[in-house]
Amino acid sequence: MLCFRKAGKDHMILKHRRLKVMEGMPVSMGGLRTLPWYVAGSQVLGVACVVITGVWMGHYRGGYAWDGSTQEFNVHPLCMVLGLVFLYGDAVLVYRVFRNETKRSVKILHALLHMMALIISIVGLVAVFDFHSAAKIPHMYSLHSWCGMLTFVLFFIQWLLGLGFFLFPWASAQLRSWYLPLHVFFGLLLLVMSVGSCLLGITEKLLFSIMETYSRFTGEGVLANILGLLLVCFGVVVGYVVTSDDFRRPPNPEEEALSVHFKTLSEGEIPSSP
Repeated sequence: MLCFRKAGKDHMILKHRRLKVMEGMPVSMGGLRTLPWYVAGSQVLGVACVVITGVWMGHYRGGYAWDGSTQEFNVHPLCMVLGLVFLYGDAVLVYRVFRNETKRSVKILHALLHMMALIISIVGLVAVFDFHSAAKIPHMYSLHSWCGMLTFVLFFIQWLLGLGFFLFPWASAQLRSWYLPLHVFFGLLLLVMSVGSCLLGITEKLLFSIMETYSRFTGEGVLANILGLLLVCFGVVVGYVVTSDDFRRPPNPEEEALSVHFKTLSEGEIPSSP
């Protein structure tokens, strides 16, 4: 009897959530027609950020290496922009882009993009710590390093919790329903923190490298300023797409019911009849 009661309670929670979504979020076909343009715009902005970072470090800062030199440091900004901004932004967007794919498939893609961003970010962190050690520069003393490390740690925790709550069925529907708003909030917060940390890093790098000529509108300074603006624009576009009700993924009662049944079976319980 307890098994039936628990499964029935999970169904009631999901039914209540579906009703709230269906009542409060009307579908706007006009809004959906603009979605591809916003997504395409975000990709153009994201690729531009990565390319400009690569040009900045490759052309103005001497290229890339893995030998403890300043060229190894150049790996750091490229990896962080690629990982914690571009790939992470794309991971946030997948639930809006793949609206009609099965939720399980989208969850897997979401987790894989997060994992790619995590791996690339680790490479970037190793590069900057290796450079600081070789150059006898103190670690973790600047505001940029504090904000960046906090962002990375929260990103890693968010990824682990996402795997545990949503990709692998160990959490109950009630627990997932409680955590979902937090997951969404911290997902957007981390994007803001990633962009903000990059802006701090850009300013810090410019002041260390071209402090005497920065005010003269040198090519390197202008390019870095443009990079900062593009990073902000990327974050704004992704944030708008994710928070706009017009672009929300439509509810799928069959998928949610199947998720509850699979969850109860995985715990050795007997799912209630639909």
